[in-house]
Amino acid sequence: MAQEHTVKAFDEDITRLRGLIAEMGGLVELAIEEALAALVRGSESLADAVIARDKRIDALEMEVDKLAVRVIALRAPMADDLREVIGALKIAGVLERIGDYAKNIARSAKRVENRKRFEPLTLIPAMAEIAGGMVHDVMTAFAARDPQLAIDVVTRDAKVDAFYDSIFRNLLTHMMEHPASITSGAELMLVARNIERIGDHATNVAEMVHYAATGLYLTDRDERQSAG
Repeated sequence: MAQEHTVKAFDEDITRLRGLIAEMGGLVELAIEEALAALVRGSESLADAVIARDKRIDALEMEVDKLAVRVIALRAPMADDLREVIGALKIAGVLERIGDYAKNIARSAKRVENRKRFEPLTLIPAMAEIAGGMVHDVMTAFAARDPQLAIDVVTRDAKVDAFYDSIFRNLLTHMMEHPASITSGAELMLVARNIERIGDHATNVAEMVHYAATGLYLTDRDERQSAG
């Protein structure tokens, strides 16, 4: 009976961990979406809401940390179970960073002026849609323990990088031609950089999800396929 109780308690802890990660993911997705909406609309109130809500994401990360440490200390999980707990711990840290990038975008949104003058601004929402979609899908992959969807997320990062290069070049040209726009242009460069980092971090989560589901790092998988 004692062992049955321990197994049930462990399962409850894992369910709680996954629930916290899912809540973090939902808040991060919302932060990205609303930070971009604040940028496009020039809405300071929406930007302020994103900035304020980041504290909840930080608090959830701390909750995950405490629960993961307690599970490892009290339950001594092995193999697949340990991968699950360590994976949740790492993913929470990455989601917290993505939340910070969304907060940075919201802060930049408050400082951009004369939005209609910036042609590159039309590219930024498209870039953010890809990066936001990566975050959404990687959370779906985490919930479903779907390594194939995780791989799909990784492959999309190249599109985000290509957008970043294009936006950077366009902004640089615009700022050279319109020196008065340099301050706002620099903020938009920061926005694009933060979106690029969101894509990178979504890729990191995808790699963690793949490992938690299969026990293989994506590099190990690629090497095995090459050998085969």
